[in-house]
Amino acid sequence: METVIEARDLRREYVTRRGFWKREKNVVKAVDGISFDVKQGEVFGLLGQNGAGKTTTIKMLTTLLAPTAGICKVLDRNTFGEEKLIRTRINFIFGGEMGVYRRLSARDNLRYFANLYMIPRDQRDERIRKILELVDLAGRADDLAETYSKGMIQRLQIARGLINDPEILFMDEPTVGLDPVGARMLRDIIRRLKEEGKTVLLTTHNLAEVEELCDRLVIINKGKVIASGTPSGIRGSYDSLEDAYVKLVEGVSA
Repeated sequence: METVIEARDLRREYVTRRGFWKREKNVVKAVDGISFDVKQGEVFGLLGQNGAGKTTTIKMLTTLLAPTAGICKVLDRNTFGEEKLIRTRINFIFGGEMGVYRRLSARDNLRYFANLYMIPRDQRDERIRKILELVDLAGRADDLAETYSKGMIQRLQIARGLINDPEILFMDEPTVGLDPVGARMLRDIIRRLKEEGKTVLLTTHNLAEVEELCDRLVIINKGKVIASGTPSGIRGSYDSLEDAYVKLVEGVSA
């Protein structure tokens, strides 16, 4: 299987200043030398506590943040320096309610983003119709997003992430704000994308979701990879992936 995401000794540091006149420099290592690869067609999980470095890693992979050091490639292109060759072929969904325009309807939101990706008009409207049906928003397609519930906003974000038919879809806590029905819908969408040969990289705190969906995963703690492999391989002799995860994190923190 072809490698479509490659991270090698990937690092991201932030410099802050404190003290009198802010003369004292402090270096924060948000991502501290992580390495992993993702194959085409995989659903790949990125796990870790809040502040572990998951979102920073995804931002580097999606060309939104330059790495401090290391190799960071997507679709065999450097995410910093060759980002224009990557952006039309990927998309991302961040958890929460950011990323859509509330004063526009769902249909107009998707038309706006379709135009940004220069999707031909003769393809655009049919693609939007199918995506709205996929995320169960067809019946509210022309209502303003500001009238939507939190879960509906998140489903609209999922629709936005699919508008350019991406080869790789990055999802950062995509089930935040979704009720059980919406979360199940998202899992069904991820499975469908995998059947179509798409690659999905997601972060989540829902370990049952990881076991259900992910082919492989890495666990990050304080910017470092502390475990990698298949869900069953990482679970090992423990009763659940959650038990294994807690023991791994506690072992590093001890």
